[in-house]
This record gives sequence, structure tokens and C-alpha cells, in this order.
Amino acid sequence: MARRAQPVTPSEGMGAAVAVLVLLAVLGPLSAVLWRAEGVTALGPPDLSAIRFTIWQAILSALFSVALAVPVARALARRRFAGRATLIELMGAPFILPVIVAVLGLLAIFGRRGVLNAGLGAVGLPGIEIYGLHGVVLAHVFFNLPLAVRLLLQGWLAIPAERFRLAATLGFTSRDIARHMEWPMLRTVAPGAFLVIFLICTTSFAVALILGGGPRATTVELAIYQAFRYEFDLGRAALLGLVQVAICIVAGAMVLWVRVPGGMGTGLDRPVERYDGQGRLTRFVDGTAIALAALFLLLPILAVLLKGAAGLWALPGTVWQAALRSILLSLATAGVAVTLSLPMAMLIAKGRVKGLLETIGALTIAVSPLVIGTGLFLMLRPYMAPQSSALPVTGLVNALAALPFLLRALVPAIEEAEAGYGRLAESLGMSGWQRMRHVLLPRIRRALGFSAGLAAAMSMGDLGVITLFAAPQQGTLPLEMFRLMGSFRTHDAQAAAVLLLALSLGLFWIFDRGGRVNAAT
Repeated sequence: MARRAQPVTPSEGMGAAVAVLVLLAVLGPLSAVLWRAEGVTALGPPDLSAIRFTIWQAILSALFSVALAVPVARALARRRFAGRATLIELMGAPFILPVIVAVLGLLAIFGRRGVLNAGLGAVGLPGIEIYGLHGVVLAHVFFNLPLAVRLLLQGWLAIPAERFRLAATLGFTSRDIARHMEWPMLRTVAPGAFLVIFLICTTSFAVALILGGGPRATTVELAIYQAFRYEFDLGRAALLGLVQVAICIVAGAMVLWVRVPGGMGTGLDRPVERYDGQGRLTRFVDGTAIALAALFLLLPILAVLLKGAAGLWALPGTVWQAALRSILLSLATAGVAVTLSLPMAMLIAKGRVKGLLETIGALTIAVSPLVIGTGLFLMLRPYMAPQSSALPVTGLVNALAALPFLLRALVPAIEEAEAGYGRLAESLGMSGWQRMRHVLLPRIRRALGFSAGLAAAMSMGDLGVITLFAAPQQGTLPLEMFRLMGSFRTHDAQAAAVLLLALSLGLFWIFDRGGRVNAAT
């Protein structure tokens, strides 16, 4: 017997409408960029150099991130110690850490006057140079090493406990386990992790802006900014934007292409007990890997706090004004991001055209925020001064950039709520706002709070589209901090970094905590 066609509910209609709006918000600016492109012949030697550098630094960054993550993830998988869960949770910190704060921390450790160069000079050794390719790769490894560790750690934890018990029964050594269990898993997981990080690094802007170090270390994103901001060559900026989109699409397609089943089988979900690697040497190696990774991730942030905390209350009034502007922009961005993502997530959870909706949500990764910002400038220029719409455009682009992450958090929570209480709600005749209020919202409150906090924190630390539009009196806190660094007011920049870090983490904590208080468990 054929099923009758189900009517489209108001929530589903709203989700479809939001998906169309998101599609237009991405493809509209992209079309404007395409219309202004002048053809491949418009690319000069500096542009081709920027393309080569973008791909090369992304390859190196992804390679080092994954290679360094392997021993750390392996150590975390087979060791149990106090604070392990907290350390693993901290691996997600780069998603809410302002890029410019992290870069300032890296400069405090690895810069020309940093701690490392001071130590090298004290023993008569030559210093290291952080600007250029070295600095860009170092910063990208700082941001993406935790992501690589989390991805690889999931691969290790996916190996059934029964495999390790069988290996212990057969007398497998650590080398045998690595050969027959761990390396096959890595061949499945590592390529995907490499390509995901490669995709992230191709859209790098703030890192290249601060640490690029000249024409030889210019990414495509930075070349778009330079063509737009300094040369006002809209055609060249548009063409570079299309090149950026092409790189991201190819990388994204490769991410999907390498997803191969691991073939590790299933188990009984028992706790994993590792019988290998119990010798003193392996314990020392694992402990060293974890300690070095923790120091690499924590020391730059600690340096920012130590150097900037003292000057926090002596900051000029322009910094506090920029901070207030950033807070309001972040709150608005969080509201827009949640408003866009919640109806789409509800429609995706229904299972209708799921693949199409997920593709639309992922478009904001393939089309970088700077390209969308360039397209919006081209669209708004005939009708209004771009400076008058700097903050609204920045908020919209930031909300679109956060959309894929919010969907990843909301869709599973909605699916779980519908699976547990959907039939009961239908039997009681609950629909519309009544169903949303009594059934859905109490059970997705945690995911909703996390999503709003993530969007707010990402917007608070963003240094991207605002650089294209903002007038001197319209800067956000990251832009004001960048201006302080450019005018060599290092102490003020370090204090502003402490303020930016506190506001980003504070906003995330408030929203995330608000989603957990009295939430259904």
C-alpha cells in the first residue's frame, strides 16, 4: 500500500525558506564576484605566487599537524592519568580562540624578542625567524594540532576492546599492535584529517596578514584583501576569489573521496584495556609527547596573560569602545546564526532532502568569508557607501561562517529528541510552537547554548571581513588590536589581547552554561 503524501508543516516550510536564503546569501555574492572577473589572463606573477604559496603552506601545515598528532593521540589512547579528560576537552579550544590573540602569544614565545630567541641568544645560538612561511606554518600547526589529535584519537577509540584483548592473548608486542591494528586505522583516518586541515589552512587570512612577511608569503585570501583594500582592483579581487573557491571545492571533494570504512569491526562497547606499552621507555615517550603538546598549546596563551594583564585598565578609550562594538556584534551574530541554523537543523532531522540541505550548509566553508564579503561589497556599492553597512555585513558573514558548525551540533540533538518523544507528541496532537516549547527546546537546550556560544565566540575573535569595510571609528576589538600592533604599541596590544580572550571565552561560557542550567539530561 502506497504511503500518502505528507503535508509540509510550518517548521519544515520555514527550514526550506531559510535554506533558500542561505543559498542566495552565498551564491549572490559569488555571482557578483564571477561577473567582475576578467579572465585567467588577468592573473599576474604575484597572483600565481600567492596561489602556489597557499597550496604549499596548507600542505606543510596539514602534514606537520597530522604527523605531530600521531604520537600525542596514541599516548592519550593508551594512558590514563589525572586531568586526561580535561586535556582532551581543551583540544577543542582553538575553535573559540581568537586568531589574533593566539598569533600574539606565538610572537611572545617564538618572535624575534620572544622567550625562545632570548634563550638561544643566551647560549650563543642563532635565533629563529617567525615571519614568512615558517611563521604561517607554525601558527597553523598551533591551531590544527588539537583538531588532528581529536580526529586521530577517535580512530584509536573506535578499535574494539576485544581486539586488544585478543592481541594480549596472542602475545602481541607494541610493534605487532602497531602493524596489525594501529597503522591500518591510521591509513583510514589520517588522509581525511590531512585534507580537512588542508581545507582550513587554504582559507587562512589573519595568520598570513600578521605573519606573512612580504610578497613571498602571501596567501590568496591576503591577495584578495590587498587587491581590494590597497589597489581597489575589483576585477583582480574577483578573479582571485574564484581561484580561492576552486581550491576549496577541490579540497572539499577530496575530503569526501577519501572517506573509506575502517574495517575494524564492532565490539561490545567494553572499556579498552591496553596491555602493551607498559615499559619505562614507552611510558616516558608517551608522557613526553603529551607534555610537549600541552606546553606548545598553553605557553603562548599564558604568555599573553602574563604580559597583558597588568595594562588592562590602562587601555585607551578607543579599545573599550571597540570591545563594546564587538560584544554587540557577537550577540547579533549569535542570534542570526541560531535563527538560520535551527529551522534548517529541524528539516535535516526530518530526513527530507537531507543531502541537499547539508550541502547548502557546507557552502560557507567552500566559499570563504572574504570572498562573500567582496561580493557583498560589489553588490552594495552602487546603492550605498560600504562603510555604512560594515557591521551588519560582518555579522551576516560571520553567521554564515558559523552555520556548518551549528548544524553539526543541533542536528544530532534534534534527531535524538524526535526519536524519544516524537511519537508521543504526535499522539497528544502537539504541533507548532506547542511542540517546540514542550518537546524540542528542553531537550536541545544544551546543544542550542553551545551553538550560540560558539557563534558568539567566533564572531568576537574574527579578523576578516571587517578589514574590508570598516572606517577608523567602526573597528571591532580584533581590528583595533591589529591597528595597535601595526603602530608598535605592543603593551596596549597585549592588554587588548587579554580583554579579547576574556570576552571570547566569557561569551562562550555564558551561552554554554545557560544551555546546561536546568536542561534535561
